[in-house]
Amino acid sequence: MGKTSPTKRLGFFSRILDQTDAASRYRLVSQQIIHAEAFGFDSAWVAQHHFDGDEGGLPAPLVFLASLASQTSTIRLGTGVITLPMENPVRVAEDTAVLDLLLNGRLEIGFGTGGTPKAFLPFGIESGERGEIYGRHLQTVRDAWAGLELKGDNRIYPTAPYLLDRVWQSTFSVAGGERAGKAGDGLLLSRTQPRPPEAPHARLWDLQNPIIDAYFAALPAGRTPRILGSRTLFVADDRKEALRFADLGLRRIAERFAANGFKLEGNSLDDLIRAFDVHVGTPADVIETLTADTSLARVTDLAFQVHSVDPPHDHILRSLELTAKLVAPALGWVSPTAIRDQQRVAASI
Repeated sequence: MGKTSPTKRLGFFSRILDQTDAASRYRLVSQQIIHAEAFGFDSAWVAQHHFDGDEGGLPAPLVFLASLASQTSTIRLGTGVITLPMENPVRVAEDTAVLDLLLNGRLEIGFGTGGTPKAFLPFGIESGERGEIYGRHLQTVRDAWAGLELKGDNRIYPTAPYLLDRVWQSTFSVAGGERAGKAGDGLLLSRTQPRPPEAPHARLWDLQNPIIDAYFAALPAGRTPRILGSRTLFVADDRKEALRFADLGLRRIAERFAANGFKLEGNSLDDLIRAFDVHVGTPADVIETLTADTSLARVTDLAFQVHSVDPPHDHILRSLELTAKLVAPALGWVSPTAIRDQQRVAASI
C-alpha cells in the first residue's frame, strides 16, 4: 500500500455555490475562508469553472484570491484547479508570480486539464486536444517561473522559481498520479470520481489508492510527497438537520445529472450520499465514515468542502468550526494552537 502521513494539514475547499447572486457569493466565501483561518485551517482552495454558475461559480480564481491578500495573514491560498488548457500559460506564470508576492509566499497552484467538453469551444480548442495542450502549457509555466528564455528572448518579470515547488496536479487516473509523482509535484485527489464500467460499485478509496501507489512509485528519491485528499463534508450539531440539508442539496445535483443524461442508481437519500461520496452528520458520524476511507490515511493534506450539500452560509461556518475542533483532530490533524501549547510545555521542561 505504501506510505502513510501521520500528521495532516487541514484545508477548506470552496466551490463558491452559495444560493445567491455572484457578488454575494464572493463576499460569503471570503468570510468563510477568513473564518477557516481563525479556526486554524492551514489552507483554502477555490476551483475555476467557466460559464456554468451552478457548477463552480468562479472563472477567475487568481483575481478572487488576490482580494484575500489583505484580509488573511496565515492561511495558504490555492487553486484547485486552474484549467490550464484554456489559459495563456505566460499570463498564468506572470499572474501567479505577482499574486504570490502580494500573499507573502502563501500561494499554492493546482492545475488540471479541464471540465465539460463544450466549455473548451469558446477558447478555440476541442476537448480532445486538452491533454496535449495541458502538457505544453505546464512546461511553459515552469520555464517562465524559472526565468528561462521564452520566444523572442523574453523573460517574465518577476520570476518565481520557488513556485516550482508549489505545483499540484489533479487527476482521476493512475497515469496522472505517475505524471505528478515523476514531476515531483503535489497530487490532488478529487472528492468523488466516476466509477469504471467494470466496477460500478467500487469505493472511492479503491480507485484512489492505486493513484497514490503510482505517485509514490514515481516520486524522485528525496522528494517530499504532497497528497491532498478532498472530500465532501458537512458537519452539524444535529444529525437530522444535517441530513435535511443534504437531501435538499443532493437532490438538486441529481436533477442536473438526470437532465444531462446521467443515470443514478436509486433515489433515496442514502443512495445519493453513496453516489456522490458524501460525509454528513454529527462529528461522530463523519469521523466514522471518514476513518473507513483508507486512502485518507495516506494523504498529507485533508481538504473538506460542503459541495454538494450546499447548506446556508451560517451552517457552513458552523461546519468549519466542528471540523477544526472535533473531526480533523480525529484524523491526524494537530491545530496550530495545540502545537504552540506543546512547544511551550516542551520549553518549560
